[in-house]
Amino acid sequence: MSAPNIGETPIRTAVVGLGWAARSIWLPRLRRNPAFTVTAAVDPDERGRAAVAEAEGADRLPVLAAVHDLDPAEVDLAVVAVPNHLHCAVAGELLTKGIPVFLEKPVCLTSEEAERLAAAERSGGAVLLAGSAARYRADVRGLYRIAARLGHIRHVELAWVRARGVPDRGGWFTQRSLAGGGALVDLGWHLFDIAVPLLGTAAFRHAIGTVSSDFITQRSSRAAWRGDDGGPALPGATDVEDTARGFLITDDGRSVVLHASWASHEELDTTRVTIDGSGGSATLRCTFGFSPNRLERSTLTRTVDGTTRPVAVPTEPIGTEYDRQLDMLPAQLRDPAGRGRVIEEVRRTIGAIERVYTSARIPREVRESAPV
Repeated sequence: MSAPNIGETPIRTAVVGLGWAARSIWLPRLRRNPAFTVTAAVDPDERGRAAVAEAEGADRLPVLAAVHDLDPAEVDLAVVAVPNHLHCAVAGELLTKGIPVFLEKPVCLTSEEAERLAAAERSGGAVLLAGSAARYRADVRGLYRIAARLGHIRHVELAWVRARGVPDRGGWFTQRSLAGGGALVDLGWHLFDIAVPLLGTAAFRHAIGTVSSDFITQRSSRAAWRGDDGGPALPGATDVEDTARGFLITDDGRSVVLHASWASHEELDTTRVTIDGSGGSATLRCTFGFSPNRLERSTLTRTVDGTTRPVAVPTEPIGTEYDRQLDMLPAQLRDPAGRGRVIEEVRRTIGAIERVYTSARIPREVRESAPV
């Protein structure tokens, strides 16, 4: 199948899944970007369709109930922001139909799903693109530039720790069967994503980790900035971790420490990335995401021979990385070598996440006999 005619006219875009991410991140930005025109919205939930139809105007934006109703001849790109457990099925159907897909993280929940997406991409001849935007932040790009001057990278530490930020407590986000996991799948995917340019194609040889859920049932720990109602958690619905920690070693001997937390004892939501190389180290402190409970500004430092110096990073509005990623999409859609690229990264990421979860599982007999 030939590639869509991208670049000469606006990219005809369908938004699939009309939850918080679509309404708060993608629909407004797609509307503002002249490279795109939103031609359809899709959600099986009648309330979600009604809300978008009212906001957008049903006369100018068709709002559909199923991706089956999308015509590949009329859609150049589908932005998919459905709940995690539907990512593979929805994206797979679209790819098989020949519609390129821009899929919100996590791209998949298991290695088996990654292979199903790879097969769908090959079958339909369309490209799969991933929607994790952290690499497009100005401060992260500044960190990458410094990393290129640090010699051989030996060790990377990645942490995203929220003070309070459990999303949709009692909803699908905190149900393992629907979300695939907790903070590791949600925040950890972003952290693995920014590690890719630092580690290249290196695979993880070893991975161990631990998880905990000390904050997840506390009403005060909810992500109030998402508009979650903060009501009581549904019985039996909260079975994921709010915190995950991992230690990984690549097949070429580099080490990675990862810490992802939806909630903690901290005062502010903080993201921290440290790179140790043979020629020095660098540290970025900032806040990923949209939470207002954030550091006042990003700080970037470089340390060489015992001397630490600040490196200037530009200040940009919250969410600029998503605009920047959209700006890059037309070129990625045109790239003939793009097909399969995301899948290769996804295989490494989901494989590492699975191994951390496997390591973190504690046998029931040990759990029940452990002192409180």
